[in-house]
Amino acid sequence: MKILVNGIQSNLRFSSAHVIPGHESCGYIHGHSYFVDIEIEGERAGKFDFVVDFKDVKEYTKAICDELDHRLLIPVFNDLIEFKDFDKEKDSIFNLKKQHMLHFKIDGKGYSIPGVDCVLLPLPYTSAEELSKFFAEALAKKLSETYDNLEYVAVCVNEGIGQGAEYRKDL
Repeated sequence: MKILVNGIQSNLRFSSAHVIPGHESCGYIHGHSYFVDIEIEGERAGKFDFVVDFKDVKEYTKAICDELDHRLLIPVFNDLIEFKDFDKEKDSIFNLKKQHMLHFKIDGKGYSIPGVDCVLLPLPYTSAEELSKFFAEALAKKLSETYDNLEYVAVCVNEGIGQGAEYRKDL
């Protein structure tokens, strides 16, 4: 059986700025009002014969949305972003997260931004495609701690009404 959670109606939303380094128009810092739709398939199980409790799905997803909300999303593993005092090959992303000010360059443009205004993501891009994968993998990992009856978790991250990317994580 399949369950669906509509991100707009369930308030699974976040507003963030991001940049797609090297892209003709998205290579500038810009923002979106995102919403997150979820689809989960599995066998009904447990005391109430649920596939999964909607409360859990919404709580876990909302926590991720809240972490990203009103921040600049930075894809740490993008080859076109050069961080000051950080070697992507050797250093831990956790060391970068401890910096009070982030200093980096994209295409020769220098940025200095307070660390608290940013979310450093272990991704090559902060595209809807990569964000949907990020959400799906995090949600699947969290739900798997409680549920052993799930077949897959699919997450669609929408950059606005009518355009989004969906990633399916098989369990």
